[in-house]
Amino acid sequence: MKKLALVCLCAYSLNATSFNAPMSEYITELKSEALKLDPNFKDFDALRGEKIFTTKHIGKNSQELSCQSCHGNDLKKEATNIFTNKIIPPLSPSVNPSRLSDVKEVKKWLKRNFKDVYLRDGTAIEKGRCLILSNQVIKDKNEIFTIYFCSDCKLRSKGARCKAG
Repeated sequence: MKKLALVCLCAYSLNATSFNAPMSEYITELKSEALKLDPNFKDFDALRGEKIFTTKHIGKNSQELSCQSCHGNDLKKEATNIFTNKIIPPLSPSVNPSRLSDVKEVKKWLKRNFKDVYLRDGTAIEKGRCLILSNQVIKDKNEIFTIYFCSDCKLRSKGARCKAG
């Protein structure tokens, strides 16, 4: 019974992080770039993406910002852009299937949003981590509900640290 539950959880996790073919190719490109930046790079980690998404920096117009400043705390809900007051549709593809589906749009918004919050382009590692986070199944209160599978550490959960980093 435990083995069956484990198989079901792993299958659920794989579904939670699947991208369409063009986006999967983009993620692969980001992984290749990430390896050039860090030869010890193993894979993107949603927990580190969450840190990028929630940490505040002095950004556009000298304001203290994080990605949450515009996208909100719950990626399943609409939010309001603090600069334009425009409504931003939910970022989570679990409730907005068109999100994270068009590579050109994703690249445009990653570039723009990193420049707004960090005043620079994001690295391949940062972009990949944010995309993996955004594509996770998200529970209420923005809590990640996924079992992560790391080839180095085997099965792990949100609170665990992996050797791969």
